[in-house]
Amino acid sequence: MDLQDQLKNLFPDHISTSDDKTDKDADPGIWMQDDPIICKFEKRKGKPITILEGYTGATEDFKALAKELKTKLSVGGSFKDDKIIIQGDYRDRIMAILKEKGFNVKRVGG
Repeated sequence: MDLQDQLKNLFPDHISTSDDKTDKDADPGIWMQDDPIICKFEKRKGKPITILEGYTGATEDFKALAKELKTKLSVGGSFKDDKIIIQGDYRDRIMAILKEKGFNVKRVGG
């Protein structure tokens, strides 16, 4: 809870005059790229996984994106060798989330 929220709780009748509203969904820290992110499906040891690769920005940004995807989908996964590995077949949902963020996504395989 930041200072703005605390002030709103203390003074609920106050009308704010500033119009500097920030969009909490848009993350200005993640670098957008021109090349599409590759989203593919594999089976390893009989279990389905979704792999995202092809991000050319900073590794920390890609790790943050991996954490956000895992949280939104409520699934497990990992970040290895510049690839995000998500447990399960979530290609459609991941592609929708990435398109909302402004990324180009290319589906590879089936």
